[in-house]
Amino acid sequence: MEITTFIIARRDKALLVGDYSLYRQQLSRRLLVVRKKLNVSSTGRKYTPKAPITAQDIAGNHEFAHLLLLSAERAWAFAMHMKSTHAADTSTKGIKGSTKRHVVSRFHKANVFAGHLVKLLQEMNKDGALTQPLLEARAYEQSLQGALRFEKGNWEKCLQSYAETRLLYTALAQSRGPKQDEIFKDLLSNSVDPSIRDAAYQMKLPRTMSIETIVQRYVPSDNDSFVAEALRLHPQLLQESGTAGSKNMAGDLADVPQTITWRSRTVKLEDATTAQALASVAAAETRLKSFLAANQDSDRRALAAAYDNVLLPSQDAVDTTKTAIDELTAEGVPQGDPRMQALQITRTAVNYNLVEWRVGRNRVLCGDQDGAKFESEPIKQSKKPRADGKPREEQEESNGRKLTRLKERVVLYDSTIQSVDSVKEFPGVAADQAFMRELDGKKAYFSSLRCLAIARSHMLHGKNRNALALLSRALDLSSQTLSSPSDEPAAGGVPKLNLRPAETKFLNDLLERSVLQHRALVELENLTSGKSQSNFKPPPMIERLDEYPADGVDLTNLVTYPPKLQPVPVKPIFLDVAWNYIDYPGRPKRGTATAADRNIGGAEPKQEPKKETKKGWFGFGR
Repeated sequence: MEITTFIIARRDKALLVGDYSLYRQQLSRRLLVVRKKLNVSSTGRKYTPKAPITAQDIAGNHEFAHLLLLSAERAWAFAMHMKSTHAADTSTKGIKGSTKRHVVSRFHKANVFAGHLVKLLQEMNKDGALTQPLLEARAYEQSLQGALRFEKGNWEKCLQSYAETRLLYTALAQSRGPKQDEIFKDLLSNSVDPSIRDAAYQMKLPRTMSIETIVQRYVPSDNDSFVAEALRLHPQLLQESGTAGSKNMAGDLADVPQTITWRSRTVKLEDATTAQALASVAAAETRLKSFLAANQDSDRRALAAAYDNVLLPSQDAVDTTKTAIDELTAEGVPQGDPRMQALQITRTAVNYNLVEWRVGRNRVLCGDQDGAKFESEPIKQSKKPRADGKPREEQEESNGRKLTRLKERVVLYDSTIQSVDSVKEFPGVAADQAFMRELDGKKAYFSSLRCLAIARSHMLHGKNRNALALLSRALDLSSQTLSSPSDEPAAGGVPKLNLRPAETKFLNDLLERSVLQHRALVELENLTSGKSQSNFKPPPMIERLDEYPADGVDLTNLVTYPPKLQPVPVKPIFLDVAWNYIDYPGRPKRGTATAADRNIGGAEPKQEPKKETKKGWFGFGR
């Protein structure tokens, strides 16, 4: 009977698409189905007394245990729904009054159902042995009891409940093995550990105290058979994580650092959670170095996938540091406080470490010499023999596949350049001029590789002019890399953001040879194209002012001489306007009348009667 899996699977499925209200509705529907299946559904009146569930019922059918779990989860979901609703409302200050009592009553109801399940499972084990389902039920009950005491403000007892919960879940995770303990680790990191931190903050415990130390101090070891059983199975659970060779609550070896160094500055780690996250990163880095040293001939995609085991804890360390800074900011700690300054330096260090591992993963995916070498990959041939019995000939990689690989490298280079640029935005980096010059050199190195990859794509299309321009640009960037300061990589030879002088020298020599080669190819193209175009004479320069003379200006072909009579385009509207003001031949002058216009007979011309015109609107005069 998998109690924890049964609960967490339903929570994750419901909360992924909705909220606690949707989860509560799903539980209500599922409760109805289970009651009908077990023939315990109430008919007629709503509040009909139900027969209590016994240990014999659970032994005969595990659905009775699911009935108790679903009832407890529905009460818990109702309480969490009320808490989340009031947390989203910023107009009120916390939960008070009847709502607070209602939330406490729902947590109490959930705790009653979980406690009843623990008692029934204990009755089933007549020999007194503590089985795995019983330990899971006890851990679930203590988590609900811790939530109840958290709402009541009983911080010490809340820590005791959550400490026992964490101890039991850790023992269960170690018993499951490394492949099946993810569900317990997620439950601890998402629910239990934050609650322990909040309760410890309310009790004014120092921030430097790790969660393992809190659990060791507050776990109720006296007269608790469940804790005794967990310690019997795993005696190292309550050992201090700071001692050399000890194990942490996740079962991994941990050597928690006390300080962190960034650019000749060493600060003390004030936050215990951040120190624990850095210890996890250090352990993951050690495993990665061992894996890369033992699998140097493996496929580069498999080597790059191993970097994910370091990137995940590194991202957790970044998130933990940011959370610690946000907590100090919420408390009103100024930026000039030594604790805030230490956290800012820690934040820069862990962010830079994350960027280094991302860049290292991209460099592994690019291939040898960070993609400076570009060789044809062998094509997988069919193992099936030919019909004629002849051996299959090796096929050369097509240009389409080569272009696809080059596009993938350009994407990786773009991601690397973006990561290097993001380092400049970290706190305190802009003031370090030497480090900024070092970052510019690394950016120039990957930019030159990007130009080289694009130039190779133009080579495949036969565009040597474009390839030469890109190679020349790549050579300029590579020269900047040689002149900028560089640092040696970390011990172990793991590719990261650090550049070796041998790598930059190899790229610069490769680009110099490529530039000389393509200059010769472009010159040959110019000579061959010049023979075919010897009889062609372009228009004079005055007619080609919108074109840039890439081959130079021909001073003998500036204008057409002697000039030829050519039509000039003008605007006709200018001539129409001038017609009224220019005296053209054959047109009478302005102000004179013709003979037809004069009155030869002396008689006055007849005047036509004036037509009445309408005035105003609708013909009415004004």
